[in-house]
Amino acid sequence: MAAKKTVKKKAAAKIRKIGVLFGVENTFPGALVEHINALEIDGIQAEFVHLGGVQEASDSGYAVIVDRISHDMPFYRSYLKNAALSGTQIVNNPFWWSADDKFFNYALASKLGVAVPKTVLLPPKDYPPQINTRSLRNLEYPLDWAGIFDYIGFPAFLKPHDGGGWRDVFHVHNPEEFFRAYDQTRDLCMTLQAAVKFNEYFRCYVVGQEKVRIMPYDPRRPHEHRYVLDSPEYDPKLLARVEKDALTLCKALGYDLNTVEFAVEDGIPYAIDFMNPAPDADLHSVGKESFTWIVDEVAKLAIKKAQAGPGTLDLNWSAFLKGPAPAKKAAAKKVAK
Repeated sequence: MAAKKTVKKKAAAKIRKIGVLFGVENTFPGALVEHINALEIDGIQAEFVHLGGVQEASDSGYAVIVDRISHDMPFYRSYLKNAALSGTQIVNNPFWWSADDKFFNYALASKLGVAVPKTVLLPPKDYPPQINTRSLRNLEYPLDWAGIFDYIGFPAFLKPHDGGGWRDVFHVHNPEEFFRAYDQTRDLCMTLQAAVKFNEYFRCYVVGQEKVRIMPYDPRRPHEHRYVLDSPEYDPKLLARVEKDALTLCKALGYDLNTVEFAVEDGIPYAIDFMNPAPDADLHSVGKESFTWIVDEVAKLAIKKAQAGPGTLDLNWSAFLKGPAPAKKAAAKKVAK
C-alpha cells in the first residue's frame, strides 16, 4: 500500500489592514487605497475606515490609519486616540496634533535655527460667555499696541494661532487696518506676524520625516492655481536649505506627513506655515506629477509602518506624543581571535 503523502499547507499571512480616514476629498484617498492594493504585498490590505459606536479600549482592527479629517471631527480624533492604545499607528499622531499650535511652531523653529518672521501672540478680541473681568486679572490692559507694532512692523498678517485653510487671515498695512480686522476675530486667539516680501515661495511635502518634494507655490493666486506647474530654475543652494529646514521642522514636531511653506526674501527662506498634518493632496491642485509622488510615498510609509507591527504600548500618556520607539539594532557579534 502506497504511503500517504503529507501535504504541508502554507500558512496564510496575517492580514495587516491600512485604513484611510477622510472627508470631502475625492482623488487622494481612493488613489492611495488602490495603489497600496495594486502592489499586492503579502499580508497588506488597504481600505477606507469603517466605524460606528466605539467601545472603550477596543482594537480598531487596523495596523495603520492615515488620518485626513479628524482635525474637523472630534469624534474621529477621539476614535484615533482609542485606536492608538491598541497599537494602531496613526499618520499623523493624534495626541501631538491635538497639542500643537502654530505659535508654538514658530517658537520651536526659532529655537532650531530655522528662520521665521517676527510673530506676537495676541489675546482674543472677545471672550466666551463664562469669562469675565475677574478671569482676566493676569492680562495686561490695555495692551502695549505701540510696542507690538514697533516690533512687528507693517505690512503684517493677522491670523489664528491654530487655524488653517487661510480662514480668518487678514493682510494689514497700518494700525487702522489692524484694529478693523482684529474687531472681526471674535474669540479666536490670534497672532500678528511680519509680512515677508518674497520673490520665491515653496510648499514642501515631507513624508516619513525623510522624503521631501519642493513645489513652487504662489499664495497670491486663486486657491486652485497656487501650485506653480511651470516653475523657473532655482538656486541649488536655496533648495538645499529649504529641504534641510523642512526636515528639521518635521523631525522636531514628529509629523510623518506635513507640508512646510517657505517665503524667500533676499535669499533667506522664512518658514511661514508648517502645521499641515492633513495637507492638500488633490490631483487637480497639486498636478499629476506631484500627485503621483505623494500617493506613492505615503503608500510606502503606510506599508512600512504596517509591516513594523504595533506602535507603542506604553500607557504613560506622554509616550503617545513621542510615538513608537525606534527598533533596536542587533548587537554585533564578537569574533574570537
